Amino acid sequence: MWNEKFSIGVDAIDKEHQRLFSIINRLFTLRKEGEKSRRACEEGIKYFYEHAIRHFTDEENYMSLISYKNLKMHKRIHKDFRDRTLPALEDELKKCDYSAEAVDHFLAVCAGWLIGHTLTEDLAITGETPSRWDDLLPVQELESMKTVIIQCLQHMFGLKATVISETYDGEKFGDGIYYRLVYGREQDKKKWEIIMVFDEKILVNTIGKILGVRSNKLDVMLINAVRYSASQFVWHVMSHFPTMESYELQEENLLTYEQFQQIFENEKPQVSLLFGTNTGYFSYCIIAPHLLESGIGMPLNVKNEMAETERYFKINQRSSKPKVLLVDDSMTIREGIRRLLVEDYEVSTVQSGVAAIRAISLDRPDLVLLDYDMPVCDGRHVLEMLRSDKEFEDVSVIFLTSRDDPESVKKVLELKPEGYLLKYLKPAEIRKRVDDFFKKKKVV
Repeated sequence: MWNEKFSIGVDAIDKEHQRLFSIINRLFTLRKEGEKSRRACEEGIKYFYEHAIRHFTDEENYMSLISYKNLKMHKRIHKDFRDRTLPALEDELKKCDYSAEAVDHFLAVCAGWLIGHTLTEDLAITGETPSRWDDLLPVQELESMKTVIIQCLQHMFGLKATVISETYDGEKFGDGIYYRLVYGREQDKKKWEIIMVFDEKILVNTIGKILGVRSNKLDVMLINAVRYSASQFVWHVMSHFPTMESYELQEENLLTYEQFQQIFENEKPQVSLLFGTNTGYFSYCIIAPHLLESGIGMPLNVKNEMAETERYFKINQRSSKPKVLLVDDSMTIREGIRRLLVEDYEVSTVQSGVAAIRAISLDRPDLVLLDYDMPVCDGRHVLEMLRSDKEFEDVSVIFLTSRDDPESVKKVLELKPEGYLLKYLKPAEIRKRVDDFFKKKKVV
């Protein structure tokens, strides 16, 4: 419930906070009322999006007006929640058909985020409390860390992962394990404190299956197996950063959720990532303030410069595959079509029309698969902008649409795309249409 201690004294911002709290509170009261709960949640998502975005705009304008020093970081937090967390939660609700578990997860994450945001980030504007996110790694170094973790999740556990939040605030996401490892070295007392949070479903469906566990719940044997697997996972992640070579494991703990929360209340993480996978959620957090001094990039020296240069070249070498840009506001659609094409095409994905324009400007694709129905800037707007600019007027576009009525098809074809694909087609048919496009283009 709203409490006056959340107020920062700026009327527009405080009213928007109260409105957001009232939406969440209303959803909590309705979540166990069957079909009514589903309808309420659908409306709640819409209102939460609307009011969250309005609040972010009002708050950023106010921060700019008072020359708030952490405006850039605050925008980063807003963008992360708006562009990653909320869409991922919405996809989960739809995928699970608004099950009680999915609704509870949506409410828990949104409520936890809103409370944490109000108590720390917004009060930081008035100088009453420091911002939790002042000490995050710079964007470029955080991107390197995300890439490594996603690769290790795939290689070790066979998990396809996407980043849901870059500012995970310790919200609970179901039953699981909170595992803490502390690495240090004697010469300078610097430490890496790494905390991983595993959704129970991930553990049962990966390590549990390897062990032949038949239950869907954790047991002592599985928890012990997780400890050793998790420490190996950290070793694989940290092996990409040679500065870790001189660090030794000094402490490990299995934490309760309350202990985990206490660490978050007292420490500022440099990395606090939440990942969604095909079987559950996973969080990777690092508390190591010295990283802000030295960074985590791979340092080159006489011993490793040849090998590192070759590795860098291989990673960044331009692919000879045709480039496909996939634009869709549904993470499920994006991931499904990406998997369908990635073997033979260089596939990049974005989730909005605005992002599509930026992506096309920065790295021109050979084909754009463009969702027709998107909020704010839909596919029609994107194609109109492309056709109005000489530099991009000949970019090849195939519309993705779920509509097959004559009027909708006519509107699509008026924009002179290369064609259109119905989203409900079988995967093999979608793949064939893309293959046929490139075969035809090659012949021409």
